[in-house]
Amino acid sequence: MKFIISIITLFLLAGCSNNDMKPIDFKDQKPRLIIEEYLSGNVKAYGILQNRSGKVTRQFTADLNGKWDGKQLILDEKFNWNDGEVQTRQWQIIKIDEHHYEGTAEDVVGTAKGFSYGPAFKFEYVLLIPVKGKEIKITFDDWIFMQDDKVAINRAIMTKFGFKVAELTVSFIKN
Repeated sequence: MKFIISIITLFLLAGCSNNDMKPIDFKDQKPRLIIEEYLSGNVKAYGILQNRSGKVTRQFTADLNGKWDGKQLILDEKFNWNDGEVQTRQWQIIKIDEHHYEGTAEDVVGTAKGFSYGPAFKFEYVLLIPVKGKEIKITFDDWIFMQDDKVAINRAIMTKFGFKVAELTVSFIKN
């Protein structure tokens, strides 16, 4: 019996292997998302926040305005949540090379890492989220996929201690 349980456990663990997609998986796909070009100027965003079981808990609209100086993207974000909360953030995103970026913002812990290939841009960072008068650290695995020259879709998985706590889905529309 122990042998059978061991075999079943082995198959279950093998099924949990890390098959996560990687930015380079999209290197030959089109259209190419050049994040500093797409986010330069005005972009409107519409999004939903879902808890870990998938229930939509909040919705928002956001206005983004980016300025690219050839080396750094300054991105101002203003989020208007459906419960009346307004949040602002200013990102400073530096292009390291054709495929790599680094970003900082006041409520980001350390440095965000960005990866760009084909229509995909992945941004990994830890954000301080206010909850009941305290700030908690939430890890974001953020993916943006270019649809055409005006529309991009963003999907972010938010985790704490490696466990999913929420998901964010956003549609971006460039003016």
